[in-house]
Amino acid sequence: MDLTLPTSPLADAILSTVSGTEAPPIANHSVRSFFFAQLVAEREGCTTDAAYDRDLLYAATVLHDLGAGDLAKGEARFEVEGADLAAELLRRHGLAEADVDRVWEAIALHTSPGIAERRGLLAYLTRAGVGVDFGAGLDGASEWERRIHAEYPRLDMARSLVDAIVERAAHSAVASAPYTLGGELLRERRADGVTRVERAAAASPWSE
Repeated sequence: MDLTLPTSPLADAILSTVSGTEAPPIANHSVRSFFFAQLVAEREGCTTDAAYDRDLLYAATVLHDLGAGDLAKGEARFEVEGADLAAELLRRHGLAEADVDRVWEAIALHTSPGIAERRGLLAYLTRAGVGVDFGAGLDGASEWERRIHAEYPRLDMARSLVDAIVERAAHSAVASAPYTLGGELLRERRADGVTRVERAAAASPWSE
């Protein structure tokens, strides 16, 4: 594996959108999630699967937190709002509707354990890549993992991401619905001042 990103007008637009609308810690997390998803795919032998598509994996992982960026208004669950924003971007650049739908689903389900894993390879790898960046699945000691973090540092990612999700969840009852991630993080932040996501990040191999 190398640390090169896809190069195409769409890939450039994806990175530009994320860099321009998300806080740097969240944007770096999104790119790291792409590389970690690739690591998972390689280690599990998924790269030869007919369903594996590196460009779609890039789109799903790098865009997965658009719902925590400046484009999001807190009118829906942050995962769904992010998936809608990603779909709009992909459609503007002419991506086939079937592929737009796959990316939408992967983003919308990236916080849904037990569901994403059953909705195809793209949804599985997207959730896996995001999870690895929170310390799940890999040991944090490989050369690739160290290089990924050197290139895209964490910058207090967990707190920045939780702050962004909580801020948008507070905008509407839909965005903070009970048992959604946004709603639960908002409740935990108000009750305890710290959330489970921040605790998990602190216990990860790359604690901040």
